[in-house]
Amino acid sequence: MLRKTLTAIPALAASALLWSGSASAAEENIFAVTTTQDLLNICTLPTEDPLHGEAMNYCLGYLDGAMDYHDVLAAHEDMKPLVCYPDTATLELGVVVFIAWAEEQEASTDYLDTPPVVGIIRSLASKWPCA
Repeated sequence: MLRKTLTAIPALAASALLWSGSASAAEENIFAVTTTQDLLNICTLPTEDPLHGEAMNYCLGYLDGAMDYHDVLAAHEDMKPLVCYPDTATLELGVVVFIAWAEEQEASTDYLDTPPVVGIIRSLASKWPCA
């Protein structure tokens, strides 16, 4: 499992509290994620955007959930892991890897039109492939 740094855990808890409050339709639409491109847009929201903090927490949380699910499946005796990241990998590093990979794919919609969990796994597997 990607190590969760001490900064990520409180941030995720704070985002859950913030998410429970009321939000405008525009704010809610930014978090409607159906493609890898949608997730990239959230993970790269500019720091001056008022939703930057929530977006970063969403991005970290999405990656955390995807990798937790991957790890549970990969632990099954009939399954092989798709990503073999080092013990030193953090959620923040995973997001950096995802963003770099996704930005390289922007010329081709073949990967960016896929579900975001597919983009996450492809990005991390390209960085940390399994032998």
